[in-house]
Amino acid sequence: MAALGELASLRRSKGVKATPAPVERGDNKAALFFMAPWFIGLFLITAGPLIASLYLSFTDYSLLQPPNWIGFENYERMLGDTRLHNSLRVTFTYVFVSVPLQLAAALGLALLLDRGLRGLAIYRSVYYLPSLLGGSVAIAILWRQIFGTDGLINQVLGFFGIQGQGWVSHPDYALGTLVILNVWTFGSPMIIFLAGLRQIPDMYYEAASIDGAGKLRQFVSITVPLLTPIIFFNLVLQVIGAFQSFTQAFVVSGGTGGPVDSTMFYTLYLYKEGFENFRMGYASGMAWLLLAIVAAMTAVNFLLSKYWVFYND
Repeated sequence: MAALGELASLRRSKGVKATPAPVERGDNKAALFFMAPWFIGLFLITAGPLIASLYLSFTDYSLLQPPNWIGFENYERMLGDTRLHNSLRVTFTYVFVSVPLQLAAALGLALLLDRGLRGLAIYRSVYYLPSLLGGSVAIAILWRQIFGTDGLINQVLGFFGIQGQGWVSHPDYALGTLVILNVWTFGSPMIIFLAGLRQIPDMYYEAASIDGAGKLRQFVSITVPLLTPIIFFNLVLQVIGAFQSFTQAFVVSGGTGGPVDSTMFYTLYLYKEGFENFRMGYASGMAWLLLAIVAAMTAVNFLLSKYWVFYND
């Protein structure tokens, strides 16, 4: 063994590279073989359509005729498209109102569940269920029935002598019903908040209690600062998801974005331009604009995070 060690040292000193064993050479081939399905999916399902949509955004492709190159005309048209501007206003309102309310509800319930309730696994499953169903067609139909003229909300209001109305058919309240629906799907961020709360050491709260800090002071000075990385993570995910919301608005409004375009999400308008008006080139340009908006919002969140997100280091 000593002789083998001296031989290896002599080979390294002379710059002789060790020949990899046959097993080591075969490891790379095995890794590439098992990663091949992922690469195929990346190029055929993600990268290919992505590049194709970028090309189509510079054409007048209508699904019925071959695409013709028109340069930046689709993007110039967006500047004067008042319906597109309205869809952006509706979408930004939806994101800026629903996401903070959703995160607040998720954090509040996570704090309640973190108190060591019996049957915690059952509660977590029940509260997580809306996140699994919130984007489904069935729940959107149910939501339309609940907030309809003869729906559950008006029945409850009628019990107290209050005259209700068709909430989803009124332009001042239709978007609010979708905001409530998004807030109701708080299960996913709640589970993440609950995991983050479990990582905060109890000694911080014990020391704060000895110093006379109350529950509110402990929440503000201990829980929130130590939970800011989790809050930031949930914020980024929920903002991206809210910008891509489509099913709720499509089902609740019957695919029209009404009443009076009050629920015309950007994704819904993109769908109507591409698959109803057959302006696929224009819809592709809208898709890239949405990508730019989401990327910009994510970048802003990361830039601002250094002012309010605190890490252990």
